[in-house]
Amino acid sequence: MTDLVDYYFSPNSPWSYMGHGRLTELADRYGVGIRVHPVDYGGTIFPATGGLPVGKRSPQRQAYRLVELERWRKLIGIAFNIKPSFWPADEVLAAGMVLAARESGDGAVRFSGSLLRAVWAEERNIADRDTLLAIAGECDLDGESLIQAAETEEITKLRAGESEQAIERGVFGAPTYIYGGELFWGQDRLDLLERAVKGNQ
Repeated sequence: MTDLVDYYFSPNSPWSYMGHGRLTELADRYGVGIRVHPVDYGGTIFPATGGLPVGKRSPQRQAYRLVELERWRKLIGIAFNIKPSFWPADEVLAAGMVLAARESGDGAVRFSGSLLRAVWAEERNIADRDTLLAIAGECDLDGESLIQAAETEEITKLRAGESEQAIERGVFGAPTYIYGGELFWGQDRLDLLERAVKGNQ
């Protein structure tokens, strides 16, 4: 299906947060679907593709990351805390809930955006079950059901499988958007993604 963007992201990723709203606006504008993939970067994708979590990067790379975050925060003009209190959070349960919502066909994209906003704008801990229940409720989702589903072997295997599939598809960073077989890495490639989508209309 060409009119579908596969959206690979991490709830811990500031770049995913910065791009999320613009991605959903793009999709609405052109009538394109979004399929979310909250894959495992730290435990699966980074080790296989040469990536490093922020804390293991050189001081120079860590310092420049903060410079870029500030530049993009100003450019995009969204609420954004460069050094949030609850980061990086254990995202396993949150990611499982996103998958559970997606598989049930109920609000996965909106829930994903709310998780990102919780980390980067609202100083909320997405590793905390009560916080996740509250965020789900704010998205008109049944948080208890999502948590139950997220903790099943089925969802655990689904996330692991999609993380391996992401590597096979060329994914190495977050966010990554795949449209029509073409990969776009980073929220700063959304203009190029839009050109691809527009050219297919």
